[in-house]
Amino acid sequence: MAEPLEYPRKQALIGGDWVTTQGTLDVEAPSYGNVITQIARSQAAEVDSAVQAARLAFEGGMGDWASWTARRRGEWLIGFATAIEADHDRLAGLECVDTGKPLTQARGDISACARYFRFYGGAADKLHGETIPFESDFAVMTLREPYGVCAQIIPWNYPAQIFGRCVAAALAAGNTVVLKPAEDACLSVLRLVELAQEQGLPPGVLNVVPGLGSEAGAALSGHPDIDHLSFTGSPVTGTRVTQAAAEHHVPVTMELGGKSPQLVFADADLDAALPFLVQGIIQNAGQTCSAGSRLLVQREIADQVLERLAERFTALRCDVGEADADCGPLINARQKAKLEARLEAAANDGIRTLAQGCVAEAELAGGYFVVPRLLTDIPAGHDVLQEELFGPILAVQVFEDEAEALALANSTDFGLCAGIWTRDGGRQLRLAKGIRSGQVFINNYGAAGGIELPFGGVGRSGHGREKGFEGLRSYTRIKTVALHHG
Repeated sequence: MAEPLEYPRKQALIGGDWVTTQGTLDVEAPSYGNVITQIARSQAAEVDSAVQAARLAFEGGMGDWASWTARRRGEWLIGFATAIEADHDRLAGLECVDTGKPLTQARGDISACARYFRFYGGAADKLHGETIPFESDFAVMTLREPYGVCAQIIPWNYPAQIFGRCVAAALAAGNTVVLKPAEDACLSVLRLVELAQEQGLPPGVLNVVPGLGSEAGAALSGHPDIDHLSFTGSPVTGTRVTQAAAEHHVPVTMELGGKSPQLVFADADLDAALPFLVQGIIQNAGQTCSAGSRLLVQREIADQVLERLAERFTALRCDVGEADADCGPLINARQKAKLEARLEAAANDGIRTLAQGCVAEAELAGGYFVVPRLLTDIPAGHDVLQEELFGPILAVQVFEDEAEALALANSTDFGLCAGIWTRDGGRQLRLAKGIRSGQVFINNYGAAGGIELPFGGVGRSGHGREKGFEGLRSYTRIKTVALHHG
């Protein structure tokens, strides 16, 4: 293993002070299965203190955040993006070791985090209300105002990226934040918070309470003094978080995963499509809400596509994150055991593994590796087609025509992303309109991360939007002002 990194503090950040909690949580490196450091184990008391600090900062009782203009907020965000870029290597190293993802992917995530702060920094003073034509003796306008204290519960699969997309948008709009990062991977987040302090962010504006979801997460989602909540995670946990927030009528943004299809028609450019079909499922070892986990391929080219995909899957290699292979490990032993049990059940149901990758042999005995697999002969309605496996598993279905392709694409309760591969312009638009999904990609998949592109789902994939200007607007509420001037 590489030389140990300098790990961030084992504390919570509350009101500008690093606070030692009563307990800590072990942090494992999923590439090796060994404990590498600890993080704070925040409880309800720490969460309450963090919310109070965020409230004081928002209302001007701590620091000077309430007096910052939109332009000043934007300038700080852009300066912070520069600081992230300067600390890129350390942040990427933390992300790689903590999540197990290949180093190239970790480096891309840190670059994306910086891009979020740069994008929202530039957008901060461009968040406008409107004037509304009304009666002749009235002047009517709308104001976009920050909610206040924003609670953010972020996952372990993309800690740095999702920190960027949530925190940058909330701060750009003038809110303060209480952040609960995932206990399985948050070292890059803790370092980012240290950097924010070093860049002069006023105390209480950004508070971080690491800990368990059942403790710190539950206390934050049910806190009576938060004004907005965003959550990224599983539908089951998202339901509990939504219910807790609803007790106090707190608006929520929920990003809850997906079972996203890629539709490949006989007229598709296969040379262009194949890399996306593979990368769309092996990115971050398939632990991606927007992973293209279902391949729908037209029957007349099915054999050709599967043959070419099988070659690619057979060549895929899993290794420790710093080896920068095609795939890293899953995040922990629990996720590995859960996925392997599902794969065993699928095999018992007659589902065939057409091709699979391999694991590098050196030093991998303790890592949580599951090799990429290409699955075929799947009965309609099987769990492999319906449930988010959160691993590098691509499930294949064959369709005859456009109508069947659309029906299969819409045959799950999820609706986060979809890919369409066809040269037929009319078909492209018909399917883009007909697929129930928050994002549709035509002759591409993922649009290189799409920081500027609104992101979110329908159905079990959640509701609300992040990224782009829609994500910025989601951290504001509208106030209507009607002035009667006579």
